[in-house]
Amino acid sequence: MDAASNLGTPVRDALEGAITAIAAAGCETPRLDAELLLADVLGVRRERLLTDPDMAVSGPAVRAFQNAVRRRAVEREPVAYILGRRGFRRIELAVDARALVPRPETELLVEVGLGLPAGARVLDVGTGSGAVALALKDERPDLNVSGSDVSTRALELAGENAKRLGLDVKWLHADLLADAGEFDAILSNPPYVAESERSTLAPEILRHEPPGALFAGPDGLATIRTLLDQLAELPDVRFLALEVGAGQARPVAELTRAAGFDAIRFERDLARIQRVVIAERHRE
Repeated sequence: MDAASNLGTPVRDALEGAITAIAAAGCETPRLDAELLLADVLGVRRERLLTDPDMAVSGPAVRAFQNAVRRRAVEREPVAYILGRRGFRRIELAVDARALVPRPETELLVEVGLGLPAGARVLDVGTGSGAVALALKDERPDLNVSGSDVSTRALELAGENAKRLGLDVKWLHADLLADAGEFDAILSNPPYVAESERSTLAPEILRHEPPGALFAGPDGLATIRTLLDQLAELPDVRFLALEVGAGQARPVAELTRAAGFDAIRFERDLARIQRVVIAERHRE
């Protein structure tokens, strides 16, 4: 082995090889993925990969990076699952296959929740990793925040995140609102993908994310209908915010009206999709 081999592979060359492999697999952001994976393996910030020309990949980092690239390119595992973490609002969450990877558009639910009255009792239905509940508690510590999920494994992950972040959120094992308790406001990112859209989803989603958190019947609204049927019997819940799929905002708005809500409005995501349906009940 010559001296150059002892120094390892220059970061530039390691990145280019990884980018080629990840791009060939059909991933949408091969350069970003490769840079995030290599920075994690080397224990540096991503920016340093671009600013330190002398950095190299050597020793155990070589195999670790090869394994990470294989998971991304061959298995099409989400980058967040490989890294084991995902940023969401001001917090960083541990993430794995027990729950969906938190999406940027779901941050809209937190923004909506920031406007709730002081001391409001808030339930994040289908909390998954705890993203919405924990981010809301982080930014509005005065709120009484709970998170519920039908998946015990997801609740384990949410609890682990709460403990690490030091945030006081109560976790409930519940099928939507069944036996969940009394609340003033409901926030939810429920399953809303139609079964007919299964074949359109990326392999990252189909192969690795929990299907129970994704699919909701032929039109994607089965879970939302059940939730709103439950809310129709809970008049004390005065505020509701639901994340929905593209094209679902209007039909969901009609369902919320049938459940006794009014003052319905929409929040658009960065793609200008009506992503969150917000509804309120006003006392007579």
